[in-house]
Amino acid sequence: MKYLKVIAFTHKQIDLKELGCLVLRNEAIDERLLLVKSKFDIPEIFYLATCNRVEFVFTAEQKVNKEFVHEFLGTLHAEYLMSEQLEMIVENCCVFEQEEALNHLMRVSSSLESLVVGEKEILAQVRKAYEECRIKKFTGDYLRLVMNRVVKTAKEVYTYTNISKNPISIVSLAYRRLRDLKMCSNSRILIIGAGETNQNIAKYLKKHTYTNFSVFNRTLSKAQSLANELGGEAFSLEDLQNFDKGFDVIITCTSATDPIITEELYKKLLGGDESAKVIVDLAIPNDTAPEVVQNYNVQYIEVNSLKDTAEKNLQERYQELINGEAIIESNIKEFRPILKQRRVELAMREVPRKIKEIKETALNAVFADEVNGLDADSRKVLEKVMNYMEKKYISVPMIMAKDILVNND
Repeated sequence: MKYLKVIAFTHKQIDLKELGCLVLRNEAIDERLLLVKSKFDIPEIFYLATCNRVEFVFTAEQKVNKEFVHEFLGTLHAEYLMSEQLEMIVENCCVFEQEEALNHLMRVSSSLESLVVGEKEILAQVRKAYEECRIKKFTGDYLRLVMNRVVKTAKEVYTYTNISKNPISIVSLAYRRLRDLKMCSNSRILIIGAGETNQNIAKYLKKHTYTNFSVFNRTLSKAQSLANELGGEAFSLEDLQNFDKGFDVIITCTSATDPIITEELYKKLLGGDESAKVIVDLAIPNDTAPEVVQNYNVQYIEVNSLKDTAEKNLQERYQELINGEAIIESNIKEFRPILKQRRVELAMREVPRKIKEIKETALNAVFADEVNGLDADSRKVLEKVMNYMEKKYISVPMIMAKDILVNND
């Protein structure tokens, strides 16, 4: 596993607002990943961004140190990160290599590294991030093997431990905080963004009989899809500027790199209404400008404010963390010979072709005259013998090489 690398930026080391600066814009992901693949000679890579982590999983021969990370980030975010900010982020990043990288991926996918331990959403997010890069040919055979084992391990952790029993995800924590405010069921709710996070919190709202929804999204069809589920109205994100029907709650989570809810927009949305409002902002970076929270009567719920509850959750599930780690350790041990066998298969995939070439040369060149002089029955026997030997010559070295690699580190 010497080529497996992970560069991780998480809520544990970096402030969530700083973390938001590392998120790649959707329209820029392909271009930036191609750029770093080329510049750093990276054969395979995929990129993961959630509400509390940004990670790059890749293969590379070179050592990944702070200097590498500095240049890597500078290549990805040259137009955004100021020098001082870049230095701080690099200093607080985590780098994992070889088995430590595999262990980290398994811990992340099993939610052992999550802000809220036990949230199953992270496995879906990791799988989606990998799959999107696989489809675009950013990954290959090596990461395919790694991710198959990572997913298998995470499923075992969720199945054979109580880590996800009555799970409390970021979404459910946010909903519980909203529920504690005792909002009436006909409260006017604006949902900004129709992505996975808002879809999930919308399920809670619908389940608890909230009915008055207006959904805004850059892609109107996605807004319409979520609005249909909720029995609400759909709007494009641009329509937010002219929305005049009032609101009681804003729930926002977009991939925007700048605030969506500026003070100017918020004032328009209020339309002179001075009553207290609620904003649930689960975006990283936040969709809400700081001036809105400071200058208006707002009950503000965002990821940072959920950290205390998450820490309590972590303490309660400490024993399940130990059980999950045991499953991870077992899977890493099982994976070592599997990976070695695959390396042998790839290294020796030229053997069958070479043996076929030798056979064809023997029959059609070296011993062509002798073979042509045989009668039909003799030629059939010779071909059977040659085919038998070909198969054996292909299988024997493969088996022997696997045995040597697996049993002798």
